[in-house]
Amino acid sequence: MTDLYTFALLVFTSFFTLINPLGTMPIFMSMTASLSKQRRKQTAKKATLVAFFTIIAFAFSGQILFKFFGISVNSFRIVGGVIFFAMGWDMLQARLGAIKYTDDEQKIDAYVEDISITPLAIPMICGPGAITNAIILMEDATDISQKVVLISMIAFILFLTYVILVGASKITEKIGKMGNKVMMRLMGLIVMVIAVEFFFSGLKPIILDILNS
Repeated sequence: MTDLYTFALLVFTSFFTLINPLGTMPIFMSMTASLSKQRRKQTAKKATLVAFFTIIAFAFSGQILFKFFGISVNSFRIVGGVIFFAMGWDMLQARLGAIKYTDDEQKIDAYVEDISITPLAIPMICGPGAITNAIILMEDATDISQKVVLISMIAFILFLTYVILVGASKITEKIGKMGNKVMMRLMGLIVMVIAVEFFFSGLKPIILDILNS
């Protein structure tokens, strides 16, 4: 039983650190500033659900998929970096707030669908670190009870992420339109820095492997 608690603590601390919902919150606020409270909740719900099922899918079949397609985690980091950079550039130009100039429900639905899957669910919440962690911990889980603990803790952390993102709605409403514009541009710079870190953390090992071979 002690080993199970230790494993649960390991899962919680590692995933909470890697998913980092508090770090995702300001970016979520910036990207959903022009949406209604209900739409922001809908976006947070979709993002966390997609992230949950993606993490679970990789936990059970990650190694097989990576080997089958010849994909490495470092390649995933590079792609994540490119996606982050494009998103950060749009945030810097305040393009992500363009949806507020239209009342077209279909366009709003499409916008919510787009950002809830990419980049919020993948790779913001469910990034290369979380995916790799899920694969490793699933291999370390030696029995059914540990696997159940792993899945339960992932679900719990993503529920916490949802609660934190929904709570960001109140902050968004309080700081107003001007505050959201300023935050979006600041977050754009931060996201672009994260993108560069992601890109080169994936590129460096690949280049070293090429040079060594």
